[in-house]
Amino acid sequence: MQNNSSSADRIREKKKLFLAREQRIIDAAVELFLEESIDRITVSKIAVRAGIGKGTVYKHFLTKNEILIRIILDYEHNITKSITDGIQRADAGDSGAAAKSYFEARLENPKLDRLVQQLEDRLVESGDVADQAEELYQLRRSNEDALTGLTTKLIDRGVLEDVPPHFHYLACWALAQGAVELCFNKTWNYRTDTTELMEFISNIGVTMGNQGQYHPDDSPSIKKSKSK
Repeated sequence: MQNNSSSADRIREKKKLFLAREQRIIDAAVELFLEESIDRITVSKIAVRAGIGKGTVYKHFLTKNEILIRIILDYEHNITKSITDGIQRADAGDSGAAAKSYFEARLENPKLDRLVQQLEDRLVESGDVADQAEELYQLRRSNEDALTGLTTKLIDRGVLEDVPPHFHYLACWALAQGAVELCFNKTWNYRTDTTELMEFISNIGVTMGNQGQYHPDDSPSIKKSKSK
């Protein structure tokens, strides 16, 4: 019995060390991608930054693309966790919690958010990570379903404007996307108050779809969209 217990402990410790080393590889890759062009970063450079051998990296990731998609998935899981936590708080009475959580997750680190978008653009046509890409899209579809459910409830309660639910969460996406791009715009990125600006934008985003702010004036295009 003791031998079995010791064996299980060794397996758990080995797995723990394996996962810790894998995370070290990902952290090193992110650091490098934030410092240099994606094309200039090789698996060898990642290995050096992580303090391990190149061959060891390949025990975790068969290709550089697998490292890229893992970075994207990790980021998307973080967004998902924030959205899920926000939805739970919204269901408990804090109607703007989901939007606030989403903005905070994306605008906390605009450099990382933009990097993830660039990595995804590179992987659009890459067949070697198709399974991981499908996992990413399933995660996003699940988030969309959850947001549709919450938004519908808030519309029914009279909290949000009565427009198709996706108008609300896509408006949040558009505002967050614009905020991220703002950080890198050559006209405006000289400012030193970026953190405060992102907080201001987040606070605007939480209330921008509230009831009473939108007056379609019997717009036929809106009515048509809602009837679909």
